Amino acid sequence: MKELVVISGKGGTGKTSLVVALASLAKNKVIADCDVDAADVHLILNPKIRQKEDFLGGKEYKIDQARCKKCDKCHEVCSFGAIQIIEDKYSVDPFKCEGCGVCAWFCFHEAISSKPKVAGEWFISDTSRGSLSHAALGINEDNSGKLVSKVREKAREEAARIGADLIIVDGSPGIGCPVIASITGAKLVLVVTEPTVSGVHDLKRVIELIKHFNLEAMVCINKFDLNLEKVKEIEDFCQKNEIEIAGLLPYDPNFTKAQLEGKTIIEYESGETSGLIKKMWEKIDARIA
Repeated sequence: MKELVVISGKGGTGKTSLVVALASLAKNKVIADCDVDAADVHLILNPKIRQKEDFLGGKEYKIDQARCKKCDKCHEVCSFGAIQIIEDKYSVDPFKCEGCGVCAWFCFHEAISSKPKVAGEWFISDTSRGSLSHAALGINEDNSGKLVSKVREKAREEAARIGADLIIVDGSPGIGCPVIASITGAKLVLVVTEPTVSGVHDLKRVIELIKHFNLEAMVCINKFDLNLEKVKEIEDFCQKNEIEIAGLLPYDPNFTKAQLEGKTIIEYESGETSGLIKKMWEKIDARIA
């Protein structure tokens, strides 16, 4: 089973728009939205949820008022200011608690207990472009890397169930834990960048991360017509690092118009940009074959 992971150094490069466009061209695939902190593939694909389950990440702590002797030890040892005292009652503020468990460890009266915390949900859905594995991380929750791994795991299970041989992953932006969880074990990583100062900087960081995990990479330069000088800089960098450029896409407002109608740009129009994406997919498909 092959995995194509599409990532970017930052948000706003057009990564998701490209993912759904490629998904409309690929055959026999499953789509996975691993950008769990800001998932938006579902906004375009209008999924019908078939399976939904809670994602347990970390622990939540509670103080038993009957056992609490108000000794203040938990308040003293908490480094995050999560122990709140209201009307002489001690409690744990869930928005400040980091789940480290120090308060429970030092509570001599065993008044603090914990239980697994629901940090989000994961879903398997049906769309007109195939099965979609996706998730929603709860507000102020961490463990997004673990949720990314869960989304990929469920995508593989779904692919095995229906006999799909390709998973197209919309990965997280940046170079942090969710990105690492998105790309490990991938057949190919497609990096979407744009010709700006920050775009070039972030591209270099992402490529360094990909090389660290010994993965194959290709680059797509989106909105290339905004700054041809920076395009040349990206091309030189890719040539020096022996990275193939999958394609150059112009700035095209039809991407946004298509999204507003719940379509991919391939479905919305058959102009220059759609043609370029089709050629890009031919290059990518040949690499992951």
